[in-house]
Amino acid sequence: MEIFLRYVSDPRFQSGVANDMGVERSTVSRTFSSILDKIVSKSEDWIKFPRTIEDMDQANADWASKFRIPTVIGAIDCTHVHIMKPSEFGDEYVNRKGKTTINIQITCDANEKITSVDAQWPGSVHDGRIWRVSGIQDVMRRYDGDVYLLGDSGYRITPWLLTPFDEPRNARERNYNSTHAQERVIIERVFGQMERRFLILSSQIRVAVKNVPNLIISCVMLHNAAKHLNDAWEEEDGIENGVAEENVPLYNLDKNEVINKRRDQQKRLEISNNLMM
Repeated sequence: MEIFLRYVSDPRFQSGVANDMGVERSTVSRTFSSILDKIVSKSEDWIKFPRTIEDMDQANADWASKFRIPTVIGAIDCTHVHIMKPSEFGDEYVNRKGKTTINIQITCDANEKITSVDAQWPGSVHDGRIWRVSGIQDVMRRYDGDVYLLGDSGYRITPWLLTPFDEPRNARERNYNSTHAQERVIIERVFGQMERRFLILSSQIRVAVKNVPNLIISCVMLHNAAKHLNDAWEEEDGIENGVAEENVPLYNLDKNEVINKRRDQQKRLEISNNLMM
């Protein structure tokens, strides 16, 4: 386990860890793979998205104890990790900034624990597309507006995802956007904590692309374990503004989508009004 922890925490990767610990590089690779498999096999015990009414109520109560926007159970966002360019379909992994990455979607709760992770997408895939096919959205859809996640402006407002006003027109909407940003920043803190705990995530991950998803999942599990043990970690707050792909004009939506979007916009407006009371 010590070799694995050094591997994900040491930016020099395999050769540096092997030299420091006095073992062969091949030993590091074998140990890394073995420990990785064992950690990921326990993923369902440590990465849990609320699915029952009781779990949703608890997640909402936790959020309400710290924040102001009602009926929220967590936040959602994506982040990119730098990888080696694969020999097959390598261009699919080049993101809009020209870097070879995997785009990772996570959700987190009010306690900064990660409740879901999807680490299978090439860097060229937009956040909104990942969300549209996400199993987490299927879970949220069952509650149809009773609970929400907070997402940035790169997402499209839905009955289970609250986004900022694109162009706030008055003090109420500006106040809502400010409150939304202050609360959604929790997921940026989680990203920051992850990168500081596991320096491999802020460097180039030099393992085969097929192994990267499990590596990410293992780091998520260890992050949640650290939170469970109240392992404090300093981080800098930061808010990144998403690039809106999903601000779709109504004329590009079908009738049901128009009705739903207007309902969701009305819900957001009601929340913004209540925040000013």
